[in-house]
Amino acid sequence: MITMTATENEEHIKQTVRGFLLSSINMPNLNDEDNLFEMGIVNSLFAIQLMTFIERTFDLEVETEDLDIDNFKSLNATTEFVMRKTGSSNGRGALQPT
Repeated sequence: MITMTATENEEHIKQTVRGFLLSSINMPNLNDEDNLFEMGIVNSLFAIQLMTFIERTFDLEVETEDLDIDNFKSLNATTEFVMRKTGSSNGRGALQPT
C-alpha cells in the first residue's frame, strides 16, 4: 500500500475534482479559486452532480449541514471540503490512489 503525504493527497483530490469539472464544463483555463457559481459556469443541478461525484469518488457522505455553497464554489473549496470530510488534512487518513 502506498501512503501519500498530505500535500500529495491534496493534489490528488484537486486533480480528480478538476478532471470531473473539466469533463463537464468548457473552461480549460480553470483557476483553483474561480467561483464557479458567480461566473455562471455551473448551476444548482450541476452542484448536485458534483456532490454525487464527490460522494462516490471519495467514499463520503455529503450531509445536510454540508450543503453550503462555500464548500463547492471553487476547486480549492471543494478540495478542502473533501479533505475535511475524509480526515485527510494534516496527513491524517490520507487517501490512497485509485
